[in-house]
Amino acid sequence: MKRVTAITTAAPLVPPRPTLPSLRAAAAGCRACPLWKTGTQTVFGEGPRRARVVMVGEQPGDQEDKTGHPFVGPAGRLLDAALAEAGIDRAAVYATNAVKHFKWVPAGKRRLHQKPDAREIAACRPWLDAELRVLQPELVIALGATAAQTLMGRAFRVTQSHGQRFEVSWAGGFVATVHPASILRLAGADRERARAAFVADLRAAALGLGRTPP
Repeated sequence: MKRVTAITTAAPLVPPRPTLPSLRAAAAGCRACPLWKTGTQTVFGEGPRRARVVMVGEQPGDQEDKTGHPFVGPAGRLLDAALAEAGIDRAAVYATNAVKHFKWVPAGKRRLHQKPDAREIAACRPWLDAELRVLQPELVIALGATAAQTLMGRAFRVTQSHGQRFEVSWAGGFVATVHPASILRLAGADRERARAAFVADLRAAALGLGRTPP
């Protein structure tokens, strides 16, 4: 009897000469980790082929999982408003996530977000790498620790390095900040302070657009 080897990474599914449409089509059937069993669908990145900025979050949320589009829920609406305040054209942004399926646990009638583990992140990493190779963005902005550490390593700390620009081989530059969902979990003055800091990080990132690396 022939033995079937389980796929533990999406790498074999990435087309040899990828384009955004071919990547999206290939990712739709991805079963490289168990999250396809509970996610409604793969939520791939969206935005223009010539996007100057790529925003990378952790994973799609409840509304993103249902619609199939990234950053369409409350966190996405906060992100849109913050980008406008920071002077970054949302139409020039490609938005994606480190993990393309929604990981959740039931809580009554609700589906609560659950942080993806190292295996799930590693399994999904080839999709993100392929997106970046196709897009070759001027700037990558990571939203939250999962996205930042996926790209920069587990030692990277958003709390220490948020808003700072780093030179990297896979983009013109890299900046990390908090995920807008973390702001929504706060209330009152704490939320306002966190939102202002978020906009400040995005504004600092915007200043680096068009900069020629040394």
